[in-house]
This record gives sequence, structure tokens and C-alpha cells, in this order.
Amino acid sequence: MIIFKKIRYKNFLSSGDNFTEINLNNSKSTLIVGQNGSGKSTMLDALSFVLFGKAHRNINKPQLINSINQKNMLVEVEFTIGNVDYTVFRGMKPNVFEIWRGEELINQDSHNKDYQKVLEQNILKLNHKSFHQIIVLGSSSFVPFMQLPAQHRREVIEDLLDINVFSKMNQLLKEKSLSLKEEMKSNDHAIEINYTKIVSHKKYINDIQRLNDDYRQEKQNQINDYSAEIKQLMEKNVFLNDELVDKDKTQLDISSLTEKVRSLQSSDIEYKTRMKVIVKEARFYENNETCPTCEQNIQAELKERKLETARDQAKEIQSNINIIADQLSISNESLASLNKKVEEIRGVQNEIHSNNKTIERLQKSMQTATLELSNMNDSSGDLSLANHELEELCSEKNKLQAKKFDLNDNFSYNQVIAELLKDTGIKTKIIKQYLPVMNKLINQFLQILDFYVLFDIDETFKETIKSRHRDIFSYESFSEGEKQRIDLALLFTWRMIAKMKNSVATNLLVLDETFDSSLDTDGVENLTKILDSLGEETNVFVISHKGDMLEGKFDSKIEFVKHKNFSKVA
Repeated sequence: MIIFKKIRYKNFLSSGDNFTEINLNNSKSTLIVGQNGSGKSTMLDALSFVLFGKAHRNINKPQLINSINQKNMLVEVEFTIGNVDYTVFRGMKPNVFEIWRGEELINQDSHNKDYQKVLEQNILKLNHKSFHQIIVLGSSSFVPFMQLPAQHRREVIEDLLDINVFSKMNQLLKEKSLSLKEEMKSNDHAIEINYTKIVSHKKYINDIQRLNDDYRQEKQNQINDYSAEIKQLMEKNVFLNDELVDKDKTQLDISSLTEKVRSLQSSDIEYKTRMKVIVKEARFYENNETCPTCEQNIQAELKERKLETARDQAKEIQSNINIIADQLSISNESLASLNKKVEEIRGVQNEIHSNNKTIERLQKSMQTATLELSNMNDSSGDLSLANHELEELCSEKNKLQAKKFDLNDNFSYNQVIAELLKDTGIKTKIIKQYLPVMNKLINQFLQILDFYVLFDIDETFKETIKSRHRDIFSYESFSEGEKQRIDLALLFTWRMIAKMKNSVATNLLVLDETFDSSLDTDGVENLTKILDSLGEETNVFVISHKGDMLEGKFDSKIEFVKHKNFSKVA
């Protein structure tokens, strides 16, 4: 049970910079009076604001700060749940929101919205709508239970019966189901990847197994062919190298013969030069009778002798020229033969070089084939590893399939649980069990208020109202005074149910101008009787501007006045 002890507020609405403090559990009944606008209902707005962050009446949040001071608005409330004391601070300019459990500040790491949930769901177990239905009955912005939509009615009843835990469970279940769907999707994806890997590994194993003995033999045959061809080329090179044995001698012969030819050609030129000189001298004696130098006659005997000598010399020189010509011819023929042999030697050398290139290429091809054959021979290790990996993938597949079955089972269970946690499920069954008690209490309070109708509310929270003559009415068909009697009967019923369930029971009951509205004199008297019949643990606050009519009916009185535009307790 929540025992509200004290509320303090400053710079809230029309209150000033000094705290207004109201003890909430000193008197069984307290009358709050004052002129219009004096701040009578401010206490109710302050209580709603500090607990839920919004006023009881329909007031915009920025307007809650005193319009004159415009800062340092702060509201404090003290209450006890069980043996634990709590204090809540909430303010604006600066913003303040603190929840204290005794002397310990409850963790504020979370966002304000989550921090509010801690207060409503974990501590108060009361939301704003339930606050209005259980603690407050007013004529301002209060929306009676009968004017709430069906879903909001359900929320109030669930709070009263403390079965909103099923709604929380349903929300948690939805989150869990969403997470479960993601996990199922992830698991399906993992199964798909695992299947692809298994297919790939099987293909890889088949590819390895296709490297059979015939393929190995083919590679071996290639190696043998390369080896045989290399051997053949190397033998041929040995033979060709034998042909190159006389290569150096041939080069020497060519050099010697070339030198001889040059010497013969030089001698040939020399003899031909001498021949030209002799021929010139002979022609001189043949063509001249007188010496051009001394101008003496050349004797016939001298001329003949000179010509004979020239002929003998010319004959000898010609003989030498002929000999040299013969020797040159022989030498040139020999040199041509040797050059031809050199060309043949170069051809042999080129062939040897080409063979060596071919041998190098064949050796590389043989190395490649040998490496491939070696890899084939080592493929048995790869096959063993691949088979081991395939076994692991198959084992993983079984685990994933088993997990899939578990996830599907959990999802099916969650669907069943979700059906139970729906509004039409277990909550409706519990509500049905309490409906007879609720309807009985509602009708009892209606009779106390001298309103003799048969009121019945079903599990969908729709009402049926019958008169003594069994005529069926709706809530809207009654007068305002009759509606207020129904609202009062419901308010006290919800408080009784809360007390029975010990869920959101509280000591505080605030009636905001309820006595000033549509109740007639008998209604006021009957309502007073109900208030008097409430237990000692209930603290009733009645807000009214008709204090003279209610004077003497309450244990204590608080009067609000307005002084220099600020509200305060007189």
C-alpha cells in the first residue's frame, strides 16, 4: 500500500518562491477551501506532476512554472511503500527528476522516459490513468471511468487487479519472439551456408579423386618423353662437338692463308709496277733517236742492247707474275674452301645452341610435370583433410538442424503463450472471476447514494444498467447528478478492489469540487456517509469553494488565499 505523507512545491502555478507544504496523512478528512483561483487544486496538479510529469488538469507543461518568477519550479513528494521510504523530486528551470529510496538515489543512467517507467512500473505500480480512477474524483479535466475508451478501462482494471504483469509478459514475449525470429532467420542462413560448403567440399573431393592412376601415368609418360628427348639432344650435341675439334686449326689455316694471299698480292703489285717501268723505258728507245736531255744521238747498238735487256727483264717479270697468279688462284681456292668449312662450323654451333635451348625448355616442362605428379601423390593428404572437414560440416549441419527444431519448438510454445497472454486469454479469465465482486460493490455504493439501479459490467468493460422495472439504460442516458453517483460508486469500488488485492491501494483520496457539482443535498449526505465509513488508513481531501456548507464535517481544514498574485496557505 502506498502511504503518501507530504507534498511540497514552490514556483508551481500560482505558488511563489516559498515552499507550500501539505501533510497528506495527518487527518482522516481534510477540507480545502478558498476563492476561485486561490490555488485549491494546485496540490492535485503538483501531486500529478511530481509522480507522472504532467498536471492533473489539462495544462501545458511550460505553463506550470510560475509566470512571475519563471524559474526554480520544484515539487517534492514523500511516501512509503511497505517499510521503504521514497522521495521524488521533479522541477523545471533547471530540470530536476530524482527518485530517492531512503538516503540512496536510484540510478539515473537511463533516459527520462525509462526513469519514469521505473517509478510507475517498479515502485508505484500505478500509471496516470489509474491515478485518476483510484485517487482522484474531480470536475475539471478528470475523465470518469465510464467515459474512458474500452482499452483505457482495461488498463485501469489490469492495474487494480495487478494483472498488468501479463501485459508486460506479453510485451517481453513479443520482444523475445522477435529475437527468436531473428535467431531462426540467422540459423536458416547458417544452414544455407553450411549446405553450400558441404556441396563445395564434395565437389572438391570428387575433383581430387578424379586424379586417378591413368592421369598419373599420363604425367609420368610426359616426364619419360621429355627425358628421352633431352637425352637424344644431348647425344647429338656430343656428336656435333666432335665435329668442332678442327675448328681452331681451321682458323689458323685461314689466318696463315690470308697472310700468304696478302703477300702474293703485294708481290704481284710490285712486279706489275716494275713491268710498267721496263715497258716505258723500252718504248722510249723504240720511239726516240736522240736523247732529249743531252740532245745527242742514241747509237743503234746501245738502243738494241737496251731493248734486249728490257725484253729479258720483262720476260722474267712476266714469268714471276704468272707464278704469283697461279699461287693466288690456288690460295683463293683454298681460302674459299676454308671459309665454307667455317660456315659449316657456325651451323653446327647454332644447332648446338638451339639444342641447348630445347633441352632447357624440356627440363622446365619436366620439372613442372614432376611437381604436378608430386602434388598428385600428396593429394591423398588433401583428401584426408577434405574428408575430415566434410565430417565437421556434416556434424555442424546436424547441430544447426537440431537448433532449428528447438527454435521452431520454442516459437510454437511462444505462440501458445501469446494466445494465453492476449486480452482474450488468461487476463479475461481473471477479470471474469472478479467481475461479480466488482458489480456487487458498485451496486452497494449506488444504493448508499440512493441510486437504485442494477449496474453490471462485463469482461469487455461494457456496462448494462437496468432500472427496477428492468428497463435498460446507458450511462449517457442519465442526468449529471446520476452520472456522478455512478462515478463515485466506481471510484470507491476501485479503491476497495485495490485494497483487497493490495496492488495499488493508497491512503490518499482527493475529491476535487465533487460536492460543488451535480450532487443534490441527499447525494452530499450519502457521500459524506461513505467517506465516514472509510477506514482509518484513508486520508480524504475534499476541495471545495462551498466551505460554509461543509463546515464541521471534516477533521481539519486548509484555506488557500491569494496575496500579491501568489497563492499561499492562510
